[in-house]
Amino acid sequence: IYQIVAIDVRSRREGRDLRKVGLYDLIKNQTYLNVPAILYFLEKCAQPTGIIHDISKKAEVFKELRFN
Repeated sequence: IYQIVAIDVRSRREGRDLRKVGLYDLIKNQTYLNVPAILYFLEKCAQPTGIIHDISKKAEVFKELRFN
């Protein structure tokens, strides 16, 4: 299980996260996302990694961003 977190770009990769925004279970192929938290960080110009971008796109998070 991978935790999806928001982290400051100035921090180390293993550094302290700003907030946990989801989980990705690779074995069960299930994703749990805190969509309001993800939208908050995206509105603050956060840049998702490639994998997180793909997961968010599949969950249609970006459609909600455009409507707000």
